[in-house]
Amino acid sequence: MVILSLVLVVAAIIVIATGVLPQSDSLALADRVVPVLGFVVAITIVTELAAEAGLFAVLSGWLARRGGRRVWMLWLFVIVLATLSTVFLSLDTTAVLVTPVVVLLALQAGLPPVPFALATVWLANTASLLLPISNLTNLLAATELASVASGSAGTGAPGAADAAGVDLASPLGFASVVWAPALVGIVVPVILLSLLFRRALRGTYVVPERASIDDRTLLVVSGVVVVVLLPLLVSGLPVWIPATGGALVLLVVFALRRRSALGVGLVPWTPVAIAAGLFVLVEAAQVNGLGSVVSAVGGSGSSFPALLQLAGLGVVSANGINNLPAYLVLEPAAGSPVRLIALLIGVNLGPLVTPWASLATLLWHQKVTAQGVTIRWGRFMLAGLVAVVVTVPLAVLALWLSAGAP
Repeated sequence: MVILSLVLVVAAIIVIATGVLPQSDSLALADRVVPVLGFVVAITIVTELAAEAGLFAVLSGWLARRGGRRVWMLWLFVIVLATLSTVFLSLDTTAVLVTPVVVLLALQAGLPPVPFALATVWLANTASLLLPISNLTNLLAATELASVASGSAGTGAPGAADAAGVDLASPLGFASVVWAPALVGIVVPVILLSLLFRRALRGTYVVPERASIDDRTLLVVSGVVVVVLLPLLVSGLPVWIPATGGALVLLVVFALRRRSALGVGLVPWTPVAIAAGLFVLVEAAQVNGLGSVVSAVGGSGSSFPALLQLAGLGVVSANGINNLPAYLVLEPAAGSPVRLIALLIGVNLGPLVTPWASLATLLWHQKVTAQGVTIRWGRFMLAGLVAVVVTVPLAVLALWLSAGAP
């Protein structure tokens, strides 16, 4: 991924320097995406330092002790942990930090790690629809939703009614519109996983020993920062502001108590570089005529078949070229809030088939293999395909019914 990030950054620089992407469009793009990337950097620093302090290890141990040695109860706890982490801290946080905790927990408890690892990566993707902070695509879509709604309100355009009087750029406004498909994106994959691994989820497990804590002060401060940060991220403030504040607090505390934990590696250089490069290249393609082609392929209207067409296009594109560029390419084909959400369903719930469909899946695989767990990609892709075929249409149906679209 490092080589890929370098190639994308160099290509983006060339596109801007040669004027393929005009300066005015470059500035407009920067105004939109710099706060998004700033949030990604800040929340990554918060979660990395919280993990260094032992917060996630303590949490997983606490869950294991509350499971009563019943495997199904531990399974339920892991599902809740992965879901909450994805919703409130983003899918990449779940992939990077929750995955090793969950896999280690399964290994220490004497359980097969693959079911727990697969649950983590599925929910990292499919549970990422509820809030703007849950997925990078959502952060981009939140502002687009607000502008589309304001442009269609009172015009009788499809999707205008479901956005009337709602600030779709705010976390609560966003959630009020996507809650139905977001619920499907959580519940249906959990049911499928539970059926798939029903035999492995029987019986009892060995409760692992308590995690040792080297510095209780760091643990307490990290816990307080995360607890305070969660409501601030859904308060309506631009999410980069509280995330940056939390990162600065932890950086100062770690500088005083564990300076060795600080370094340039805390910044997610590779994901940010990939995202920035993709932003520039896709925007350049849009400016130079790609948008009209996409609009023709994406269809129109807010009927159930029309929404399913757009979501399906999002699924295919995400598994073909990665969900982030897929969203950016297809965004012009939306045109209304309900259609934009259908697109999000495709690019958020759909990246379960190919390993490169989302950056979270690639990061997840690195963490899993680092702990000695082998993933068979053939089975991974087949199971993911079944999940997508079942989940995405149901989520689109939930959207169509909840939005009251024609």
